[in-house]
Amino acid sequence: MSVSDPLGDMLTRIRNAQMRGKSTVKTPASKLRAWVLDVLADEGYIRGYEAGTDERGHPELVISLKYHEGRPVIRELSRVSTPGRRVYAGVREIPNVRNGLGVNVVSTPKGVMSDAAARAANVGGEVLCRVF
Repeated sequence: MSVSDPLGDMLTRIRNAQMRGKSTVKTPASKLRAWVLDVLADEGYIRGYEAGTDERGHPELVISLKYHEGRPVIRELSRVSTPGRRVYAGVREIPNVRNGLGVNVVSTPKGVMSDAAARAANVGGEVLCRVF
């Protein structure tokens, strides 16, 4: 089955798994998904992820979700830039999430990074998703 928005699909899988209280969730592997998961792991929103293969031999990522006192660490996870409407921001226009308590994941010429790292590197780019 073909997916028109692979990153949005992964974010939805994470949201659904957290609503059900799952400890892990599987998603098809891609470089962009892995880069976004690296940012989420660095910021402390997930425990981590592992690359593997499913029963048919296709590459997949197994994401370990993080909970604090029985509640998911990720309270809000939303896609900002979609295939139908790309959202780009310069270094000065990258929005803050909840006055700096959350994180925007930004795809820049220097790689996929958090909004704070993008500001520190003085680069803008495509705002992929918002996490709080």
